[in-house]
Amino acid sequence: MDTDTTRVQATQLLLRHPLATDGLAVHRLIAGCAPLDTNSAYCNLLQCLHFADTCMLAEEDDEVLGFVSAYRKPTDPDTLFVWQVAVDERARGKRLARTLLDAILSSPGAEGVKVIETTITADNAASWALFDGLARDKGQDKGERHVLFDQSRHFGGLHGSEILYRITLG
Repeated sequence: MDTDTTRVQATQLLLRHPLATDGLAVHRLIAGCAPLDTNSAYCNLLQCLHFADTCMLAEEDDEVLGFVSAYRKPTDPDTLFVWQVAVDERARGKRLARTLLDAILSSPGAEGVKVIETTITADNAASWALFDGLARDKGQDKGERHVLFDQSRHFGGLHGSEILYRITLG
């Protein structure tokens, strides 16, 4: 073996449901993913504990690079509401967000889901592209859209309107 040769071991991206111990890493990831709204670390801990079956994270070398939080709506358990999609800047442009969404949809926690909902602000081009692509792949030109939380009425002008995006699965 040539002593000048450096052997590099390829790392592999691991997709898995989160654990409560992932909550702080998820919180830090989201904080670095503007324009996402940050929640408390406690909220992220609860997502990783109470909603683990409908959330998914991606890690490489024990570092969280992506996270999708979702839950089944208590009033409509056939609907999966995607709360946040966060991808570290180093992993963007590699379809990681879509891979995470697909992993959730194919997991036992999403069995029987017939509708996907999320909310997106008008200026979040990455989320529009992600969910428009998902809608197309599910046989729809685009998902249904309407304002769920209005900038003035609900946010007092401090936040852009949140548009509900609804995709019916085939």
